Amino acid sequence: MQLTLIVHSLRRNKLGALLIGLQIALTLAIVCNSLSIIQQHLRHMVRPTGFDEPSIWSLRNQWIGEPGDLKAKVLEDLAALRSVPGVIDAEATNSFPMQGSMWNTDLKLNPTQRFAASQTAVYFVDEHGLSAFGVKLAAGRWFAAEEVSDVHDNETKFPASVIVTRSLAQALFPHSNPLGQVVYFSETQATRIIGIVEQAQAPFTADIQEGSRVADVSFFPFRDLGNDTVYVVRTAPGQIASTMKIAQDKLFQLDPQRVVSAVRTFAQVRHSAYTSERKASVILAVVCGLLLTVTALGVVGLTSYWVSQRTRYIGMRRALGARRRDILGYFHLENLVIAGTGALLGIALGICGNLWLVSSFSITRMSAAFICGGAGIVLALCQAAVVWPALRAASISPALAFRNR
Repeated sequence: MQLTLIVHSLRRNKLGALLIGLQIALTLAIVCNSLSIIQQHLRHMVRPTGFDEPSIWSLRNQWIGEPGDLKAKVLEDLAALRSVPGVIDAEATNSFPMQGSMWNTDLKLNPTQRFAASQTAVYFVDEHGLSAFGVKLAAGRWFAAEEVSDVHDNETKFPASVIVTRSLAQALFPHSNPLGQVVYFSETQATRIIGIVEQAQAPFTADIQEGSRVADVSFFPFRDLGNDTVYVVRTAPGQIASTMKIAQDKLFQLDPQRVVSAVRTFAQVRHSAYTSERKASVILAVVCGLLLTVTALGVVGLTSYWVSQRTRYIGMRRALGARRRDILGYFHLENLVIAGTGALLGIALGICGNLWLVSSFSITRMSAAFICGGAGIVLALCQAAVVWPALRAASISPALAFRNR
């Protein structure tokens, strides 16, 4: 009976109900997708890289002018870094997780394959890479010193052996043992998988970039001899601060004709890498808060307007025996009809919007439970927003209603 009265009343006030319903739908769609993106950002920001992050710091080294024997200089630098008290090991590499710049290449299972089986980010390492990075070897072995070769700037070559992450190995050989398998980074040279690392993150932070997944990483046995080299230093626990100053002094003592920059701990690298995600998350959170506030105020405003328009009707119901809770229940049920309809539309809009985001950007698909939970929260907010005007309606006395006739 009461629901019939509500439907009849809403037909007479279609515009207000329609606007609030659309507002609820848009709010739900935007809030759920925004919270899904925030959740993804937070998940990325705490995602482990597989490296010994608490004990690693890095620096960027550039020589001034045209240095003579780059190999001798790099080896001399590494020896100096490894001799610093508290340093476990050091490595010269082309990149490391979350740095941004990367070396990316296609990978095939046979040389005649038309399309790549996968793409992979590449780190250059020598025999010290396992110890310097602190990654965990899940199977096979690390490179021996005799397998390491030199690679210079603008030189493209591929190794005879490679170490890959478990993620990449499973993607390439889901039904067989990856160890000992042959892959091709070029059309002519075969490369054998000799080891599998438990986990390592590519230099980028997105789930997918340029066709490469963030966990698909390969280690090449190359000694990076470029004029712009990254030194990664791993220390004993609690020794980062003391080793950073001593190591830089030692490098300048060896050769002052250099520029040392980007001296950062791994924690600082991580903080810098996710700056844009943090800012975007804050903005989205503020937008969500504003939308929810505006929606709640819209419900309060519309219900308050209807209460003022129905003063006589409410007074007549009270005179006929309606209790305060009956009046409260009427407005709550009326609001639930409007909000529920808006929520159903919002679920549809939210799912469509999420599918568009998934296809256009590196956004993960939002689960049905997530948007349904969001709908429940929006409905609860709308029900809470109607309490104050509903209480005002319930406090109207029959005498006051007829006196305002």
